[in-house]
Amino acid sequence: MDARTQKSELTRAAIVGAALDLAAAEGLEAISLQVVADRIGLSKSGVFSRVGSREALQMAVIDEFGRRFLADVFVPAMQVPKGLPRLNDIVRRWFIRMREVETHTGCLFTAGAFELDDREGELREHLLGEVTRWRAALRRTVLQALDAGHLKPDTDPEQLVGEIYSLAIGLIHDARFLRDPRAADRAQASWQRLIRSYQP
Repeated sequence: MDARTQKSELTRAAIVGAALDLAAAEGLEAISLQVVADRIGLSKSGVFSRVGSREALQMAVIDEFGRRFLADVFVPAMQVPKGLPRLNDIVRRWFIRMREVETHTGCLFTAGAFELDDREGELREHLLGEVTRWRAALRRTVLQALDAGHLKPDTDPEQLVGEIYSLAIGLIHDARFLRDPRAADRAQASWQRLIRSYQP
């Protein structure tokens, strides 16, 4: 990569990072090329030349949030043996990330879902795709735990994934809105009770 290309990529990363900070604070709809340009000291045309339209930037923000989320939660858990140990590690890492990151910045998957739930269009579909892929990864992990005999044979993977998601949404609500400093601990305790009910 030559110096010019490298600088352009670094600038694009700065643009997306600034837009992600803005979305976390004010929502995806708050993103505008001009506001982001002002935040990082570029012209609006300079932002456009690197990311394209406002909607393209919003989608890039969703992608970057997803990349960071997976890097913190899912990728490290792949080092843990398949089955219940891996599922436990994913949930643990997810709750830790919510406590240490999303409690302060907001969760784009959750906030974005409420922001876009009654709208149609490419942005909603893009976020839906990211959330659906994450839920599918959770479901695969549950199925691996089933195959390993770590969960009861009649376990419904969709039901368990839905319950895990409900715990996560409850955690972010209690941590951010109720400002409960023990929200993550409570969610982890709930998870331990829940998963015990699924074990043979």
